[in-house]
Amino acid sequence: MRVVISILVLVLGTGVAHAAEVTPVFQTSDRCFPCHNGLTSTAGEDVSIAADWRTSLMANSARDPYWQASMRRETLEHPVAGKAIEDECAACHMPIARYTAKLAGHLGTVFDHFPLQVNQDRSAADGVSCSVCHQITAENLGDPESFNGQFTVAAPAKDPKSVRTEYGPFEIDPGLMQIMRSSTDGYQPAHADHIRSSELCASCHTLFTQALAPDGTVVGSLPEQVPYQEWQHSDYREQRSCQSCHMPAVRGTAPISRVLGSPREGVARHEFVAANFMMQRVFSHHADELAATAPPADYAAAADRTITYLQSQAAKVAEDEPRLLNGRLQGQITVENLGGHKLPTAFPSRRAWLHISVRDVAHRVIFESGALNPDGSIQGNANDVDPARFEPHYSQISEPDQVQIYESILQGVDGSVTTGLLSAVRYVKDNRLLPHGFDKATATADIAVHGDALSDPAFTDHGHRLRYSVAVGAAAGPFEVEVELLYQPIGYRWTKNLQPFDAHEVARFIRYFNDAGAASATVLAKSVASSR
Repeated sequence: MRVVISILVLVLGTGVAHAAEVTPVFQTSDRCFPCHNGLTSTAGEDVSIAADWRTSLMANSARDPYWQASMRRETLEHPVAGKAIEDECAACHMPIARYTAKLAGHLGTVFDHFPLQVNQDRSAADGVSCSVCHQITAENLGDPESFNGQFTVAAPAKDPKSVRTEYGPFEIDPGLMQIMRSSTDGYQPAHADHIRSSELCASCHTLFTQALAPDGTVVGSLPEQVPYQEWQHSDYREQRSCQSCHMPAVRGTAPISRVLGSPREGVARHEFVAANFMMQRVFSHHADELAATAPPADYAAAADRTITYLQSQAAKVAEDEPRLLNGRLQGQITVENLGGHKLPTAFPSRRAWLHISVRDVAHRVIFESGALNPDGSIQGNANDVDPARFEPHYSQISEPDQVQIYESILQGVDGSVTTGLLSAVRYVKDNRLLPHGFDKATATADIAVHGDALSDPAFTDHGHRLRYSVAVGAAAGPFEVEVELLYQPIGYRWTKNLQPFDAHEVARFIRYFNDAGAASATVLAKSVASSR
């Protein structure tokens, strides 16, 4: 959420539009649902675009209680910049409402639209809706000018009867164009290749945050989330786009519309499967309070799909055979990132870590590092106990309080560890697992490795090789070593640091996190090895 203490002028096409000249830019999702639901592939799968979308974090980006809590924290911590913070954050989380506000000549707001139970403003509640992504033009995509949600849609026409273009990946028959134009009051589909490009996603998923002093002065900047740049620096740049993983193609053929829709090859699922299963579970448990539009069971199913996706696509863990030498059990673990960007990537609250346990011949645990506590914290993690400290990057684990955590740790201007995005100016640690082809020696500053991982020769794009050497005492073997790679979308410390801020949104999310506890994390990959 890049913040600038001024009203930004949003360039629309070739000029600046004024409120008196414009007609509505976007349609809300309820106008799309009738034709893009009830779809079945030739393989018999329900591939309804609207049903898939509504349980995604894209659809719920405005309702997202963690986003609202985090933004409220920033506005309370930086009150001088409060209105600008809301405006900038709304660019990607509430793009319809924010874009419309810009056309009217004022800042976008967030908290004025909530709670939704009182004010059912669909343009705010829709999040990243259908006609947002499908109206983005190819202009400047992939360039810095388009980052931080500064995408471009075609300039609104003065004539209310003028056609607005909705871009899609397929050629459309003229007759079907007319049907959509008539049923949507002037929105017409058109084929465009950029709708399948990673550059389209980069416009909102590349965020540079400006750190602020108490008076609102900019004192530094931070590459808050840059998965697109990580992808560019990997082998995946030549192999797979963002959409190919996060919008996987339907098996066989499928229609894209229930009205005269003929089966097509390469139809993409609109589940936007990613990594935040926790938030989908929150929506399943608190659907009424969050004014969710999908049934709780659908959110629960979406969370299960997300976990299945992560466990099959995210990472791999392997071990060599443990060996006993001079009373110590020794071995090596290899953790490999299977994705096209760092693991975890994007918002810095995310972390993955190794849970290592050693059992003796009687199956008693004689050593353990990185166990997950019932409250969602990690045993032995310095940062979960003390906000001023954090775990270093390890090349060897020998003690229970050494925990190998793959994470990014933020640091403020004063050198203190922080989870405040608008206080952070650098990463003091970034040892998130690298994708194949990622050369840490040539990585730019925005995607650099930070901390001891930079000099660790066993931390490369082929994975991280980590040794362990643990005392077994009088325990008898053979010994069994179990290694789990766990993942948490929102780390314990990121929630705990919200507590000093007195606001409804903050208290609500803390309650949700406490309710989730250990369920805020999941296992990504697992390995078991035994000594002879």
